[in-house]
Amino acid sequence: MAPETAATSSPEQQGMESTIFEAEDALKRAIDYSLGSVHSDGHWSGELKSNATITAEYVFLRHAFGLDLVSDRDAYYRYLLSEQNLDGSWGLAPEYPGDVSTTTEAYLALKILGTSPDLPAMKRARDFVVHNGGVAAVRIFTRIFLATFGLFPWGAVPQLPVELILLPAASPINIFKLASWARGTIAPLLIICHHRPVYALPNGISSHNDFLDELWCDPTNKNVSYGLSLWELLSQADATGLAFTLLDKLLYQLNCLRSLPLIRTYARRECLKWILQRQEKTGDWAGIFPPMHGSIYAFMLEGFKLDDRPVQLGLRALENFTWEDTRGKRVQPCVSPVWDTALMTIGLCDALSADQQAITRAISWIRDHQLFQTHGDWRVYRPQLAPGGFSFEYMNTWYPDVDNTAVAILAQVKSDPADIVSDSVIKAATWILGMQNRDGGWAAFDVDNDKLFLNKIPFSDMDSLCDTSCPDITGRILEAFGLMMKLAPEKGGGAMKLLVELRQACALGITYLFSTQRPNGSWFGRWGCNYIYGTSHALCGLAYFINEVPRVSAIVQPSLQWLKSMQNADGGWGESLLSYQQPGRKQNSTASQTAWALMGLLAYTPHTDDSVRRGIQYLVSSQVPEKDIGSSWPETMYTGTGFPNHFYLGYDYYRHYFPLMALGRYLQVARGQN
Repeated sequence: MAPETAATSSPEQQGMESTIFEAEDALKRAIDYSLGSVHSDGHWSGELKSNATITAEYVFLRHAFGLDLVSDRDAYYRYLLSEQNLDGSWGLAPEYPGDVSTTTEAYLALKILGTSPDLPAMKRARDFVVHNGGVAAVRIFTRIFLATFGLFPWGAVPQLPVELILLPAASPINIFKLASWARGTIAPLLIICHHRPVYALPNGISSHNDFLDELWCDPTNKNVSYGLSLWELLSQADATGLAFTLLDKLLYQLNCLRSLPLIRTYARRECLKWILQRQEKTGDWAGIFPPMHGSIYAFMLEGFKLDDRPVQLGLRALENFTWEDTRGKRVQPCVSPVWDTALMTIGLCDALSADQQAITRAISWIRDHQLFQTHGDWRVYRPQLAPGGFSFEYMNTWYPDVDNTAVAILAQVKSDPADIVSDSVIKAATWILGMQNRDGGWAAFDVDNDKLFLNKIPFSDMDSLCDTSCPDITGRILEAFGLMMKLAPEKGGGAMKLLVELRQACALGITYLFSTQRPNGSWFGRWGCNYIYGTSHALCGLAYFINEVPRVSAIVQPSLQWLKSMQNADGGWGESLLSYQQPGRKQNSTASQTAWALMGLLAYTPHTDDSVRRGIQYLVSSQVPEKDIGSSWPETMYTGTGFPNHFYLGYDYYRHYFPLMALGRYLQVARGQN
């Protein structure tokens, strides 16, 4: 700053100029980190972390089928112990309260790996589980995994008749009425629950194995019922839950329809065909761990051998999900290279990075992963819709993601506005238009997948059998479509043909956001934690319509005030995963959540606003050098969501590309460039 400028500037102006200078410096270091961490072919892919159950269940599979566990034993051991809480438990995420199911699975995996139950860590785990109800209190999935080793009676597992696969798509209940992640997981479980296998443990094979008896409060009574009793459901006037529970008991009395062997044989064959059809050429299923894991069990139970190609491909795909470093070896629940690459590209575009070559290579890589296959479960209810979506993973042709597709549009249009008329953007936008729900919002993978009564099925103890509209995805699509309409050429081009449809879809999307805003001005965050995430994405989308739709300003102002009220004393923002149970619960500031809040504010608020300035200063002060390639932000907390209250995700790059976006947008506002 020149001396004469300093002499004539007020302290406030000098402070603001200092913040801008520091933000520019921080942004440069962040860009260096981005460019220094890119893969040789131009894409990014950070670790996707979850809880210990994913790795524990991989250990179960390898042990069940006699696969090598010796070479990686110490690496698995180090990872599992590194995740243990001080009270002996394992939680759903770092600094999250212990969970009896997660702890039971981690304990069993460690014991299978040869860990002595006399180890202090194991004693603490045992005390936690017993104090919290013992093995009898575990969730349904954990019951099933324990049953495969004879540690839980199969009779205490909900009935899953494989004939479900035969029900037509037009019926009220069928496999396609379930969310994509649920159907991919349940299909192999139908086979598993038909066979009711019992595999050997280190102490042998038994349908009443005592290998885990120390975790039971009463090991003499393991046939513990699940869910609410008929009387409790009746007293709560829960007619749907009561009906499903009665059906489950009837199926139990009918031996889950095993007395109809001809139908059962046909159903098993059709179920196996369904699973085989959806295996990618790389061996993956749906791009997520549970279907991949369960499908290998299903193959083996139906007579496949370990050296058969589908099994070998599946095992290789699972191994490709592993991640190993000094903390040990663990398994990711999913991989997210397309998501990471598109969001990192948006960050570099927002930062006005001078390295256009890196951005061009990233866009080319993203486009190579657009899905034009004519298959996909989404086509069951949208058979006439042309493909054009993107999935998260390297290989997942059956389940494109609506949110990911919107991000791919934003990355392309921000990198080059001329891409609005490209085939890639037009086909992606057309596909998203066809996936809009009746309520005006958008979900992740399916359309009108909103039969919430299915969550009353006894098997569902995670409230996650449906894929409904959510404000965060709807906001992102409004942002993508709003940017397209803002930059669309005045004449000609394929994008012009879409403008009318885009405007109609956005009008419905805005109505959906009106209907889902909470009284305090915030929006729920389905796929990120939590109200900060939902509110930020809704605000970023609505910003394109505030001058066109008068009623938008009425819902924006309370949202901005709510965001400001959530700011921490250090200038950052942090919202606990426990906010899914206790809305408004704060936590220590994180870089990703601070960036989300800032982006929501900056869509409407001047850079001189005190909340914005303090938020930027938090990002500047919390940035640290990393890997000798630039600087990033440390973040141990998980801010991604899989299933609220049940499964959380830690995207390693969230701590980086979202602050990159926030700093870039701040400087664009400060420079008057947006």
